Amino acid sequence: MASRRIVVLISGSGSNLQALIDALNTPALPRAHIALVLSNRKAAYGLTRAQNARPPIETAVLALQPYLKTNPGKSRRDYDLQVAKLVAKHNPDVVVLAGWMHIMSEGFLDVLSGDAPYDGEHKVQKPIPVINLHPALPGAFDGAHAIERAYEAFQKGEIKHSGAMVHRVVREVDRGQPVIVQEVEINLGEPIEAYEERLHKTEWDIIVKATAKILDEVAPISS
Repeated sequence: MASRRIVVLISGSGSNLQALIDALNTPALPRAHIALVLSNRKAAYGLTRAQNARPPIETAVLALQPYLKTNPGKSRRDYDLQVAKLVAKHNPDVVVLAGWMHIMSEGFLDVLSGDAPYDGEHKVQKPIPVINLHPALPGAFDGAHAIERAYEAFQKGEIKHSGAMVHRVVREVDRGQPVIVQEVEINLGEPIEAYEERLHKTEWDIIVKATAKILDEVAPISS
């Protein structure tokens, strides 16, 4: 069986990407490789992580504002379609948003579901699942700054714990079906940095487990 293909979208340091790289072709993530790491920030350290991998992983950068500046008349939706085109051309079995700080429009999902063409008349042959890592529990703290908002809510006595999840990406932000959910305690008196460090370790674990779970659904390894 051919190696199963992953495309990873990042915006920052790429620690979640590193967890995936480290798990490739181990029992945690067997018979898999990352076909492309795409960043919307050219300074993202995750690009360096990809280039330092062995073998090196192909990278690309497509940032929103430079795209709009060099393509007068184009919109944010056009940008999202261009991202979808780059992704679709690498024919992934799964797309992983690993700290991708950009909310994708419906056009992106329409291309990867096969409902819309990505290049002329070309459509993806079968729907490509898209999953996202989010540092909160289902239905809580959707959107940006989830860690800070959860920590603040704990300090106010509004919650007893938080956590992280990997969920399927749908049109509603952070409301897709959870793939993996993991609670993380917030300890009384601990600084937010300590909680954040423990949360990130959980994220590294569940992003690998969720990616493996989706791959096993869409491209199972035959015995």
